[in-house]
Amino acid sequence: MIRDRRPWADSGSCLEAGTVKQKKGNKMNIENTKAQMRKGVLEYCILLVLDGKPLYASDIIAELKEARMIVVEGTLYPLLTRLKNDGLLTYRWEESSQGPPRKYYELTPDGRTFLGELEKSWYELVEAVGKIKNHKA
Repeated sequence: MIRDRRPWADSGSCLEAGTVKQKKGNKMNIENTKAQMRKGVLEYCILLVLDGKPLYASDIIAELKEARMIVVEGTLYPLLTRLKNDGLLTYRWEESSQGPPRKYYELTPDGRTFLGELEKSWYELVEAVGKIKNHKA
């Protein structure tokens, strides 16, 4: 069974760089907001990276970094575990000539279905934000 996933509900720490003052003296942190936006789509991006090809964790990190979705191992492994526990990913061990066996992750059939639903939601979200952004009163 696929659970409702709401990564945007996670709280993050505030950084002082990029702070913007609001009317009532509250501070809004642009870097924190940008990080939360990335967190909100990170699981979707992981599933996209794994669509069609099994990958080793460092390869997943490299693809996400190349796309400027900056990720470190400490962020990736808990997400991979959660996606696996939700039945969206599976893994297999492969021997490596360069050290210990490597764990390769790949989408399950439920993972592919879930990714398809996320893709629909992504396009709806992009369209909705575009309408709001382009609406000039």
